[in-house]
Amino acid sequence: MIHVVSEGETIDTIANRYGVSPYDLAYDNQIEYPYPLVIGQALWVQVADDTPTVEKQFFGYAYPFITEQALYGSLPYMDSLYHFSYGYNEAGNLSLLADDNLFQAAVEENAASVLVLTPFDNGRFSNQLVNVLVENTSVQETLVNDLIAVMGERGFEGVNVDFEYILAEDKQNYVNFLQYLKGRMEPYGYQVTVALPPKIADDQPGLLYEGMDYAGIAEAVDAVFLMTYEWGYTYGPNMAVAPIPSVRRVLDYAVTRIPRDKIYMGLPNYGYDWPLPYERGVTKAETLGYTTAIARALEYGVPVQYDEVSEAPFIRYRNIDGVEHEIWFEDVRSMNAKFNLIEEYGFLGGGYWNLQRYFRANWLLQANRFLLG
Repeated sequence: MIHVVSEGETIDTIANRYGVSPYDLAYDNQIEYPYPLVIGQALWVQVADDTPTVEKQFFGYAYPFITEQALYGSLPYMDSLYHFSYGYNEAGNLSLLADDNLFQAAVEENAASVLVLTPFDNGRFSNQLVNVLVENTSVQETLVNDLIAVMGERGFEGVNVDFEYILAEDKQNYVNFLQYLKGRMEPYGYQVTVALPPKIADDQPGLLYEGMDYAGIAEAVDAVFLMTYEWGYTYGPNMAVAPIPSVRRVLDYAVTRIPRDKIYMGLPNYGYDWPLPYERGVTKAETLGYTTAIARALEYGVPVQYDEVSEAPFIRYRNIDGVEHEIWFEDVRSMNAKFNLIEEYGFLGGGYWNLQRYFRANWLLQANRFLLG
């Protein structure tokens, strides 16, 4: 059950209504003593222990600096843990990641480890690094040899290629590289997945989209991950991170180019707090998670509101300096709407960007909806 808090309700009155323990209700929703609630806050209420019948696969990206609570709290609900990220240089030499903690947790929680490969240069995606790689077969051979060696030594079960801002002229060469990578990985039983930006048309303009051939990439690899989020983003205007109508447009296009059983849908586990008024090129939003958003609502005594079109919650408040703010984030209502899409479209499953912020109610909701694949 998902319960939306009304004025005057308490943990005790809500628990009594559903016949559950108030302590379990507070724990499941990460509410600490003295159990304050926000009007409009959506709570997960575990009213039954029925076993779900729909099987889907789920994974999440994680940085090595993730907290133990977030890592160990989320892994029981994941099939795979995506280690973010391994890079490479212009010669094709793989750079390593200090991710022993991720391996240890994945082994303990019986989740597969997947190496995430990114063309990072000083912390940014570099289309120059992509260009050097996809145009030079010797660089490709060096990189893939390094990948196979490291994956074997460290116990990875797959590689996820997250290349972004690919130049339009590199579109076919990128597909060719993925075909080569898949061919080299196949004898070892390693899976190859690729992250894709949220396109809505073959000829969609923009550096994020022009180098991405949905159909060619999907044919070359085992599965794709649709990054169906970031409509609301750090330097963008205040809006939902993953508004359902916008997500649907991407999904409707994707299924015309990619088999549904090759698609993981992206799930955002974060939100943003914008100071207002928004000014393009100036305003920078703060990234936050569910618990921080609720804490802000409590601090400033404002309700959680819900946009029925975007199917996302938001909060408006004025800080002590008199600056207006707007927060868009995810709760169990908005996540349930996204789970509905995974089931409706018949996708392979979902992937979280990212697991850094612990969101216990969402993991319980997911487990109530789906069996792990």
